Amino acid sequence: MALTAVGLGSIIGSGWLFGAERAAALAGPAAILAWVIGAAVALTIALTYSELGSMFPKAGGMVRYGQYSHGSLAGYLAAWANWIAIVSVIPGEATASVQYMSSWDFGWAKALYDGKELTGSGVACASVLLIFYFFLNWFAITLFAKTNTAITVFKVVVPTLTAGALLLSHFDTGNVSDNGGFTPNGWNAVFTAVAVSGIVWAYNGFQSPLNMAGEARNPGKSLPKAVISSILIALVIYVALQIAFLTAVPAADLKHGGWDGLSYNSPLADLSLAWGLNWLAMLLYADAFISPSGTGMIYAATTSRMIQGVQENGHLPGIFGRVDPKTGIPRPALVLNLVIAFAFLAVFRGWGSLAEIVSVATVISYITGPVAVVSLRRLSPDLPRPVKLRAMPVIAPIAMVFGSLVLYWARWPLTGKVIFIMAIGLPVWAWYELRKPWEQLRPHLAAGAWMVAYLLVMAVVSWAGGKEFGGRGYLPEGWDLLVVALIGLAFYVWGVRSAWRNPTLLEAERELGAVPDGDADGGGERPTAEARI
Repeated sequence: MALTAVGLGSIIGSGWLFGAERAAALAGPAAILAWVIGAAVALTIALTYSELGSMFPKAGGMVRYGQYSHGSLAGYLAAWANWIAIVSVIPGEATASVQYMSSWDFGWAKALYDGKELTGSGVACASVLLIFYFFLNWFAITLFAKTNTAITVFKVVVPTLTAGALLLSHFDTGNVSDNGGFTPNGWNAVFTAVAVSGIVWAYNGFQSPLNMAGEARNPGKSLPKAVISSILIALVIYVALQIAFLTAVPAADLKHGGWDGLSYNSPLADLSLAWGLNWLAMLLYADAFISPSGTGMIYAATTSRMIQGVQENGHLPGIFGRVDPKTGIPRPALVLNLVIAFAFLAVFRGWGSLAEIVSVATVISYITGPVAVVSLRRLSPDLPRPVKLRAMPVIAPIAMVFGSLVLYWARWPLTGKVIFIMAIGLPVWAWYELRKPWEQLRPHLAAGAWMVAYLLVMAVVSWAGGKEFGGRGYLPEGWDLLVVALIGLAFYVWGVRSAWRNPTLLEAERELGAVPDGDADGGGERPTAEARI
């Protein structure tokens, strides 16, 4: 139950406050389907990570799995992408709270947001929230746990109440049939909405139970239940909110520009005021602090465990692996994440721009899960697997295809920008790894080459793809999706074949008491053909 609360508390953050409007602006009424597609993508990928999380119930779990299956290069790239995706959520939640505050009927509040991004005073307010998240995790992890349960209940009740109140106050079905119909911008816009409107951001919270797996009593049973339950509960809430938003928008607001022309600062609160639901608007203004702050606190906690995991992988100084003996909190990691959160806040001052970065980085971090879970089944069949789905050989490649499609749907040049951010992290890996002897380094490079090539190929395909996805139009509409799906399958096969019994995996096997005969010496040389997948 506690892990489910962590997962649901992470999922229901700022996404529900803004996602309905942004998805509707892109896809119109078909935004309803975008939430369903997003849940299907998240659930498929989450199933692969549930098995991995139950196998390796360690703090910061999602930054470790690629290293177990493919060594340092692939492991580092996956960890870097995952960390970028998660740490940027923290300033995103603070930004959401301040952006909602800008609709208050006070001059100083309206000056916090200029319609596109936070002003200087808005950034200052968001900075105060970042510090609040930081200190709550620094001093009282038990208080955090108790507070999170109460906050999660509130976060579920308020969106449910909001959807119900808006549906009862105004249910204009004409909004669905008019203004271009159900798909005013075509199906391609629906796919883009999945990638960049905050839907991927919203469902990404399923990672939090995995990153907290080391603190679970029975991760084998609790992890899959927490991950699946949190996604499905969130899906019901998000679809209800999307329907409520679509039918509550005043027809006059759609006369000029249709769904594309929507420009609410505080979407659900603005609609509540439009239909005389002042009490609901006040509740939403309060929840705009509570929901994002609850998620911000969770992510401040989980990202500190991720930094701890990266350090234990050997790619950060030892100080970031230090854990306070009394509280169990990796405090130096908390400090690092706070600094990075301030940097993101300074550069990306709007919720929308942060949502795009988070979404694409999240998708990149997803791709190692499907490859790693199948790789480890063959590399280390004796490892305990409290969660083991028979359908995983089918689920994993489908998850890889889904991840590749969402990355493509994010549109060029956004895909290229985030892939470039991934490249920025490589010097850190090089600092720690290139000083090693070539014979020791070579297998890590060979095993990680598929991921480097995947990112380069996806950048090229995004650039050359259909114009409806921001590309140059060299790939015909429809065929481009087939090409991307085939690329995903090809790199899935390459990735699985590249896995090897590297030293990190051998160490994990020793810790879990699953060392096969012949590996007790802790070797880790490149395997023979029979030992590979």
